[in-house]
Amino acid sequence: MNITKETEKYVVEHPSIKDALKKGLINYSKLSRQIIQELSMKKGDFDAILAALRRLEYKLKKKKTFEKQIKELLKNTKLEIKNKIMVCILEKNVFYGNVLEIQKEIKRLKGELHIVEGVNALTLITEQEFEKIINKYYRNKIIKKNKDLIEIILRSPESLEEVPGVVGYLYSLFAENNVNILETLSCWTDTIFVIKEKDFEKTVKMLSF
Repeated sequence: MNITKETEKYVVEHPSIKDALKKGLINYSKLSRQIIQELSMKKGDFDAILAALRRLEYKLKKKKTFEKQIKELLKNTKLEIKNKIMVCILEKNVFYGNVLEIQKEIKRLKGELHIVEGVNALTLITEQEFEKIINKYYRNKIIKKNKDLIEIILRSPESLEEVPGVVGYLYSLFAENNVNILETLSCWTDTIFVIKEKDFEKTVKMLSF
């Protein structure tokens, strides 16, 4: 058993303990005994657990400093929202030339198309008013189609490149608020998330920095 890993895992799985540790409000000895009891560890592991907790506190406090930078950056980030978004998942072996034709037609109509190429599928993200255009080229190649979605676009300052952990911090916010990210992509200072309509109000509230 790796005592350090088990200790860190225990803390991560208990958000209230993690938060208290980050703020320096934890009684190390008491928490060490609690970990020994709950994880059925040996009394002789006490010192190793204590040391692991001190190291973890240092890491969390260092991470807290980064969080301050992240929050400052996000305060200067513009939030854009689009509704009636559709995610269309296609078979990977489709003729790619048709994707370019779809893109041209949508752009001609002043719309936007995001293309995400995975290992097993090709995903198209666009306004659902353009559904007929996709159907025209790929009607028999569609694996799955999700409609009535929301696209959240975060337009950050160029300093985004210099601040580590911004996207990771955003992912943690979504997870903490039980919001499922259906699709995500980024392009330089733009970070885009696609979510279900039912999570819209919750998401806007949590992204109000």
